[in-house]
This record gives sequence, structure tokens and C-alpha cells, in this order.
Amino acid sequence: MQQETERGAQGPQSQFEKGHRVPIQHHKQPGLQKELGDPKPTNTQLPTEDNGYQTYKAAGKLKGKRAIITGGDSGIGRAIAILYAMEGASSLITYLPEEESDAKTTVQRVEEQGQKCHTIALDLRKKENCKKIVEKALECLGGIDILVNNAGTQNMIEDIKDLTEDQWENTFSTNIDSVFYLSKYTLPHLKNGSTIINCASINAYIGRPDLLDYTSTKGALISFTRGLSNQQMKNGIRVNAVCPGPVWTPLIPATMNTSAQEQFTSPMGRPGQPSEIATCFVFLASQDSSFISGQSLHPNGGVVVNG
Repeated sequence: MQQETERGAQGPQSQFEKGHRVPIQHHKQPGLQKELGDPKPTNTQLPTEDNGYQTYKAAGKLKGKRAIITGGDSGIGRAIAILYAMEGASSLITYLPEEESDAKTTVQRVEEQGQKCHTIALDLRKKENCKKIVEKALECLGGIDILVNNAGTQNMIEDIKDLTEDQWENTFSTNIDSVFYLSKYTLPHLKNGSTIINCASINAYIGRPDLLDYTSTKGALISFTRGLSNQQMKNGIRVNAVCPGPVWTPLIPATMNTSAQEQFTSPMGRPGQPSEIATCFVFLASQDSSFISGQSLHPNGGVVVNG
């Protein structure tokens, strides 16, 4: 099953080849990975020097670790859960109820790697649900070593006059309020060597005009990461962020118009794949990044952001 999934993700042309474009698609929100046309997002494949691909090579960097991963049903979240499993970590993934089918696939892929993947479907905008996530992680995993705040939402609006108050509040509730609540409720259970990793965005640095509310939340997330890192350093808990550039996930056809999808690329001549972002989350969760905290990694295909 795993080989078929990854082989199907490649298609006749490697998705790592310069000039590769994702197909123009339009799906209902929140977007399901199972509904994406070919090429599918890849969770475990990485590019080779000759524009081919190879399977991620694990080294036991997260053996015995326990992770909460929000938005773990698809896209970057799924890739994180699978690579974490390949590195020896078990996980609890969160997702919306309508994303149940994608979540089941993530569970299957994690279990193929010999690790446990527990699930909980709920709305992160409610702080009581954030408490439930932490409680379930403690119950199912026996503890928490890694918190990955990956879940997020976006909607394209060209001008602030058309950006409704409801959308603004919903985006902030999903993208930044939930991160505060989950971090607050998780921290009492973390210990020296534990990590919090937030998924921010290139948009916080380039100021994308048609995603004003989304861009604002990601800027807030960078500042939250820096402040919380400085606060928790004394406890030996590292807090960092990953700021992806264009990456092929279900969020793209569910939220971007045709024009935006036509321009969906990077200086490398292609968008990224979830697997290429997930490696950053492995690095920041492992002791390989033991001297890094309060920082942001920028897997964005070559955009220089000086951040």
C-alpha cells in the first residue's frame, strides 16, 4: 500500500523537476488529500541530485518520543506524522470531523512504520477542545515530548474592504488562538529536552496582500515563537517555527483561485512537497537542533526573506 501510494505520487515526471506545475483544481474546504488529482502530494520522498527521488532515510532520531500534531490528517501534517514514525515517534493527530477519511490514511501510513497513531477530531477554535487534546495525548501516549502546531486556515480576499469581521476572527481563532491554548495546556507536561514547533509561513515575511488575515496570524505566530522561546529557555524547552513557501497540499485547491494556482511556484521553478517541509520538523524535534531555539526555518524554494 505504501509503495503504491508513493509511486502514484510521482507520475511520469518527477515532481522535483524544475518547471513542474501542479494541476489546476478547485475543491471545497477544508480540502481532502484523497481528492487531489495526480501528482499526489508525497509524504516520504525527497529529491536526488539528478531530479529523481528517493525515500527518506531515517536514523532513529525520535525513538520513543511522543508527539501531538495538529492538522495531521493531510498535507504537511501527514508528512510530519509519517517521518516522525520512521524516526521512532508515536503521535496523536488532530483534524476536523469532515477530514476523517484522510486521517484514517495517515494512521495506516504511520502504523506501517511500526508506530502508534492516535486520533481526535474536533474544532481547535474552542479552548476546551485544546484541553481535550492534551488530556487524550496523556492518556494514549503516556506523556508528551513534542507539540507541533500545524493546523491552519486561509481564504483569499483581494481587498480589506471585502474582508469580513467573521473571517478575520475565524482565521485568528484557528491560526493563533489555538496555538496559545495548546501551548499553555501542554507546557506543564513537557520537560527538559521537549520541543514546540509552530508552522508559520513565508507570507509573514513577504506580506501577501490577498491573504491579509492569514498573513497577520503567521506574523503573530513568529513573534509568539520568539517570546515563548525566551520564556521557556530556563526550563530546557525549545520553541521554533517552520515557514513554508509554496507547497502542494489540499489547502491550495481548496482556497486558491485559478490565477493564484497558475503562479504557484518558487525560484526553484516548482512548488515544494510536504515531505520537504516535514524534514525541518524532524530536525527541530531532534537533538540535531539542540542549540536552536526562537528561530524560524525557511523551506521556501529559494526566496530570500532575511528572517
